[in-house]
Amino acid sequence: MAEVKLTPKVEIGIMLEAEVITPDVFAEKNTNEIENLLVWQGSSQFPISDFFVVEGNGGSSAEATSIVIEGDVTRVKRIGCQMTAGSITINGSAGMHVGSEMAGGEITVKGDANSWAGMEMKGGLLHITGNVKDHLGCAYRGSWHGMTGGRIVIDGNAQSQVGGGMSGGEIIVNGNVENFCGIRQNGGLIVVKGDAVRTVGVEMSAGIIVVGGHIRNFSPGFEYVDTESNLNFDDIMCSGEFQKYIGDYALGKRVKGLLYASKNANEEL
Repeated sequence: MAEVKLTPKVEIGIMLEAEVITPDVFAEKNTNEIENLLVWQGSSQFPISDFFVVEGNGGSSAEATSIVIEGDVTRVKRIGCQMTAGSITINGSAGMHVGSEMAGGEITVKGDANSWAGMEMKGGLLHITGNVKDHLGCAYRGSWHGMTGGRIVIDGNAQSQVGGGMSGGEIIVNGNVENFCGIRQNGGLIVVKGDAVRTVGVEMSAGIIVVGGHIRNFSPGFEYVDTESNLNFDDIMCSGEFQKYIGDYALGKRVKGLLYASKNANEEL
């Protein structure tokens, strides 16, 4: 696989819009051609080489192209946006919209990520080893359709509105989440290994949410069904006893959303 390395060389003030940083765009381009790709900063466009040292050439296809970013790019938005194949590794933290609308390939962020990571994702793998801010795998404002496919793995914590409007795919948060996790969910799977603050699954009509920790404020529109042990969703295992609920009945009587809450961590339910 051909590798292109990008190393930040200046301190970025106004955030960059850099949706061109994908294997799809870098494929079949040499170093000079990649250096001359344009990114937006405010209302103006500048070549990538104004902000990054570029080393290496793209591969014969997106699938044969790997991008490695050496350093913090929290001031760079839309890395990996709409990518379909190949890989991106960020050895640092990432800015907003990393992996938004991605349909394939793999992105690894060895740090934290800002809001809207994996927004409306369709396929592929997005792995963030640190924490992530709001709207992970969520629908964009004004849209009802969030993540539809692929897998997102967060090793740390996620803030609010994880998987909002999602209808497919998988989100695994190994830490805690905050508010409105799974809001308007109508498919797919969300697994939270830690705690949640409030309104988990509010307005969900289908899909599955599993919370392995404590839910501080439980949504009133869910009805208890049964207790199940050691849940298994393909290769995703959730050990322990879980109370199973159906909801959110605040939407009506035909909802099929499933919410599993750890029995030991939620004895008051």
